[in-house]
Amino acid sequence: MAAILLILSLVGFFCVPAFSDPDALQDFCVANLKLSNDTPINGFVCKPASAVTSDDFFFDGLSKEGNTSTTFGGTVTPANVLTFPGLNTLGLSMNRVDYAPGGLNPPHSHPHASELVLAVRGELLVGFVSTSNVFYSKVLKPGENFVIPRGLVHFQYNVGKGKATAITTFDSQLPGVVIAASTLFGSKPDIPDKVLAKAFQVDEKIVKAIKSKF
Repeated sequence: MAAILLILSLVGFFCVPAFSDPDALQDFCVANLKLSNDTPINGFVCKPASAVTSDDFFFDGLSKEGNTSTTFGGTVTPANVLTFPGLNTLGLSMNRVDYAPGGLNPPHSHPHASELVLAVRGELLVGFVSTSNVFYSKVLKPGENFVIPRGLVHFQYNVGKGKATAITTFDSQLPGVVIAASTLFGSKPDIPDKVLAKAFQVDEKIVKAIKSKF
């Protein structure tokens, strides 16, 4: 009986699906974005190894502060496979997020990855809501981390007096992003006003007014 339980537990362990991108079967696979299809499956077409250079493994985009003169007072600079092709098949990526005073990275989720937030400058309120509808949050100062489980709605908000910056790391080359407000009120074609009005228990006029912002 013990042997049977051991075998079943091992089978169960090895049958659990991976929670990050699949492991690569080669040293690297620099993405050739020009040859990739619109719907790549777990990665992009590889550039021939003979055409790969050191520059394919280098990216300086996160060294520059982003423009925070935006609607939400913040901006995201991504270092994912679309901007940094050397990440293709490696199962990781990063963002730099810059915030003006009072700036917000609005509620959103990443369907393909968990996220580790590192505060670099300023003070950030970081929080997420679990599937049990429990809100977890912390105010981060430089050098402090907060982890956000995969797929859960979360945000970052600058609660300090000056600018703020965070570096976010993901266990996917392309974590994806679903921004709650623009998804619900700015989708094309529109979600019917009646559906949103009933879901949020408000008048349809309010739904129309919110949609006009998107």
